[in-house]
Amino acid sequence: MNELQTRKEQALAAIDAADTADAVEALRVEALGKQGWISQLLKTLGAMTPEERQERAPAIQAARGEVADAIAARKQALEAAALERRLASETLDLTLPAPDTPAGSVHPVSQVMDELAEIFADLGFSVATGPEIEDDWHNFTALNMAETHPARAMHDTFYFPDRDAAGNRMLLRTHTSPVQIRSMKEEGAPIRIIAPGRVYRSDSDATHTPMFHQIEGLVIDRDIHLGHLKWTLETFLKAFFERDDIVLRLRPSYFPFTEPSVEVDVGWQDVKGRRVLGGDGDAPGHGWMELLGSGMVNARVIEFAGLDPAEWQGFAFGVGVDRLAMLKYGMDDLRAFFDGDRRWLAHYGFSPFDQPTLSGGVGARA
Repeated sequence: MNELQTRKEQALAAIDAADTADAVEALRVEALGKQGWISQLLKTLGAMTPEERQERAPAIQAARGEVADAIAARKQALEAAALERRLASETLDLTLPAPDTPAGSVHPVSQVMDELAEIFADLGFSVATGPEIEDDWHNFTALNMAETHPARAMHDTFYFPDRDAAGNRMLLRTHTSPVQIRSMKEEGAPIRIIAPGRVYRSDSDATHTPMFHQIEGLVIDRDIHLGHLKWTLETFLKAFFERDDIVLRLRPSYFPFTEPSVEVDVGWQDVKGRRVLGGDGDAPGHGWMELLGSGMVNARVIEFAGLDPAEWQGFAFGVGVDRLAMLKYGMDDLRAFFDGDRRWLAHYGFSPFDQPTLSGGVGARA
């Protein structure tokens, strides 16, 4: 035991005197490595009698802990000292001129978000946000999705293992529709909002990614009908694509949170082998492209939000921001949005000074 105490003190003194990281590492190997003297002492415990082990084991373990702590503390001190020396010697000349061409650019998704906010602000909408980590009540139940709805399945939704204080399952939101519920509960009615943001679903290919961007719109007021929805979408799409020949086709569909529900198709025409939105989809050389989902807000959803569906009606719509960017700016692979390739960003990126305005054109490129 006296020998253990002596060797421990020698090791601690050597560690305290070490002046380089390599020296500290050598002392660590000497004491705590596979062939280190403390490791060898620990291996002798198996051959001891229970009485000897009870007496010597605590001392050996204590020595091991002291040496390990001393090594960690010395490493930290040496790293801090090296950083101080580096900070004292390195300087940054803030008087250097800026580069002729700015290195950064605005990502197309961020640009389209700004374009959408500008258009809908002119229509009287405000921007609302909500948490990306949601509970299943706001994400599913309050939107009239039954417990057996396929969207709740694990293969579509990223669930967390823990529940919140109320016992709700926690998940990464699969759409921005929960923002509608939160906004109605907080602000009441009338309300006119758009809810842009990131959403998450378990899917990945050229046109789907596990994380993507979505924007949803909500209008709640008195005497709202489907004609208001069609006019709003038509006005929005004409402003966004900067074309007056945008033609919409509404097809009956089903969404749990709207009734009636409609899919919105937009007419396109073939221009030099490329589909360009605009024109009558039924004409020769034209066609229809499904773009977004929408409908009148289901009465049950209005009730879940604490409002009286006999007094308040409204419409909602949702569309992928990434898909709008792909259509408007001629991109063909959604995965490139998130690769971080500087060549792609240099080609499709926008100047920070190119702020979208209705008067100057929301899609003007720098």
